[in-house]
Amino acid sequence: MAEDDLNVTESLLPYDDWTQDALRQVVVSAIRHVAQTGLPGEHHFYITFKTAYPGVSIPDRLRVQYPEEMTIVLQHQFHSLSVNDDGTVMSVGLSFSGIPSTLIIPIAAISSFADPEVRFGLQFEVTVPEPVKVADIPAPEGDDAPSRPNDGPADVVSLDAFRRRQKD
Repeated sequence: MAEDDLNVTESLLPYDDWTQDALRQVVVSAIRHVAQTGLPGEHHFYITFKTAYPGVSIPDRLRVQYPEEMTIVLQHQFHSLSVNDDGTVMSVGLSFSGIPSTLIIPIAAISSFADPEVRFGLQFEVTVPEPVKVADIPAPEGDDAPSRPNDGPADVVSLDAFRRRQKD
């Protein structure tokens, strides 16, 4: 093995992110297809997502039961499956212990997608942003307007400069 093969240059372009985004579009396409035509044959989906991801909407009882991650199966009993126009959020109706629920899941919250019928699967890296705590936000000093890094002394402009001058 040549020495050059061992020294791979770190990319300054986000190829990994682009690849993940492109593969997420495979998930979006599969969900859209099933939403329009139903599941063909014995196909079914396992979708795992981060429940704490911003924008995830699930019933509180499920959030307590699955505080970090949850897997749903789309096979026989689901309804109202859809993906929004820009392909960033899916929603689906499922029943848990006989209680109907609608789940809203940002596509970016999905950590894995599988169709076991054809042994197809994708894994995604999902980073759940830390929630901002009120204690982490610095209190403004003086007036209520927060300072910005480029704030400097205010320029005072006299309104006289904009008034029409009367002719003498």
